[in-house]
Amino acid sequence: MDSEPPSSPQVVEDGGEEDEEELSGGGGGRPEDGLVEPGDGVLAIHYLGKNFVGDLLNDGKIRWVETGQIFNSPSAWATHCKRLVNPAKKSGCGWASVRYRGQKLVQYKTTWLHKYQPSADMSLVSEEDDDEDEEEGKTALQADEKNKNNKPGLNDLMVSRRTDRERIPVRYCTLGTRDAARDSHTLVELSAFSAINRFQPFNVAVSSNVLLLMDFHCHLTTSEVVGYLGGRWDTNTQLLTVLRAFPCRTRLADRESASAVEEEICQNLFMRGLSLVGWYHSHPRGPALPSLQDIDSQMDHQLRLQGSNNGFQPCLGIICGPYYHGNQGVASTITPFWVVPPPEQRPNDHGIPVAVEVTYVQDNFLTSDVLNEMMLLVDYYRSAPDIVHFNQYWCPDTTMMDKIKGSLSCHAPKDQAYSQILEHVYSQLSSIH
Repeated sequence: MDSEPPSSPQVVEDGGEEDEEELSGGGGGRPEDGLVEPGDGVLAIHYLGKNFVGDLLNDGKIRWVETGQIFNSPSAWATHCKRLVNPAKKSGCGWASVRYRGQKLVQYKTTWLHKYQPSADMSLVSEEDDDEDEEEGKTALQADEKNKNNKPGLNDLMVSRRTDRERIPVRYCTLGTRDAARDSHTLVELSAFSAINRFQPFNVAVSSNVLLLMDFHCHLTTSEVVGYLGGRWDTNTQLLTVLRAFPCRTRLADRESASAVEEEICQNLFMRGLSLVGWYHSHPRGPALPSLQDIDSQMDHQLRLQGSNNGFQPCLGIICGPYYHGNQGVASTITPFWVVPPPEQRPNDHGIPVAVEVTYVQDNFLTSDVLNEMMLLVDYYRSAPDIVHFNQYWCPDTTMMDKIKGSLSCHAPKDQAYSQILEHVYSQLSSIH
């Protein structure tokens, strides 16, 4: 989920006639095109020794990371940035100047035209690297003029991903009775137990190694991930202790491999004398708040763990939001939650998502199990199309690698020797392109 900063950014339409052509030529976008994906820090301009980094938003617009300004097209952004460096600059062809994951956008445009408009004249589209020339992008501009009635807009090249759309959380009290027309991806703010006149019916302690492995898993990909939590439930003290995270190395939509992965996790739990005590998943670029679908899933997990004997055993849900721009600093937002069933007189209402107070227990060292699991995750996502590129920038002064290192340091074991071990893991991430 890609989300805007909390403030209302300025939309910049500086790009002249060329910009107007780009905006009018798109035609609505095709989710199946899949040439580029919305993402944070995936766009860049290099001009006269200066670097500019941008986020590609879900509507095809560009957010300049340094200021939060929104631009309607690549040319508008390129022109604005270049004029800051060289006020005499008259224009800046965005398709030739802006790079998506290191490749010029003009190359993606050419691919799109070949696929959908093979009759378009390609002879004028140049891939020459003239970023520091006053005539930069001239041939590409000529091609744009020649094909202005049928050229793609940036939105045509994008993958439209429902889970990455901007979603504004709503308050639970506004939901009312279940409505089939309501989007199941609607995010819901958490309530406090006290707000519904209840006490939290259990205590929770979570190992820092659990947080570290979970946070690491969620940082690796722009897609949602899921995993399970192992631990113990003490009925005498009413204490739920979460001791181990078990990442699912599978795609959420891959039902065939999901059962095998779950069976492997069940065996690992049994071998370690642990019980299934919860689950976690990520909201990569959005708030770490449950959706209506998450609420239903959490309720299902709670009922499943309770079993047929009607004995009480809590099931903890955790949402991790690694790349949401609303987070404080580089640390991921980690949200433990539980769902209270709706009142008996309103059985058709959604369950009530409530925040769970948790005690975090600092581990003394990084276990070999955790390290091994981290390496397995690196290997699993190494060739994935949605892996995060850690050499790109999260913000102007922070790379994605700095981002994950900073977030994981919040869960660092007391034994500082762990840092040398993690550097090996980070070196493996750095080798992925």
